[in-house]
Formats: sequence, structure tokens, C-alpha cells
Amino acid sequence: MIEINWGKPLSFVISPDGDIQEFTTAEQAHYWLRKRWPVADTARDRALHQIRAAMDCMVSVGSARRAFISAAKTAGFRSESRVA
Repeated sequence: MIEINWGKPLSFVISPDGDIQEFTTAEQAHYWLRKRWPVADTARDRALHQIRAAMDCMVSVGSARRAFISAAKTAGFRSESRVA
């Protein structure tokens, strides 16, 4: 299986203890959205759709990244760069 590198890794704080998860490929983000995501909402559903479409070369990787970032925000994840 070929993994799709989607540019600079995205790092999010995923727990109150400050645990950080780095997302480096579309497949990794897809797995998290399906199996480990803390909320099921429309932002998650849209991100799943966009990532699948990017994996099938139907939309840009950039649009999949933006949808994933939006879903991460609605799930309560914070960007690592925003942590004090």
C-alpha cells in the first residue's frame, strides 16, 4: 500500500494531559477519523469524505487537510503550535 504524504505533518494536543498526536499521511488521518475520533459530527463526516476523495485523486490533498483541521477543532483538539 502506498501512503499519501500530505505535506507538513499536523500535530494536535489530543488529551488534557498534553498528549500530542502527529498526522503525517492521509491514511493515518483516515484511520483516526474512523476508529479513534472522540465525536461523531458533520465535521468528522466531511473530513472522512474529503480524505477518501483525496486518496482516490478526486479532490486536492489541501482540501482534505483543511477538512481534517476543521474536524480536529470541533473534536476539541488544539494545534500543537497554539499550546503555551
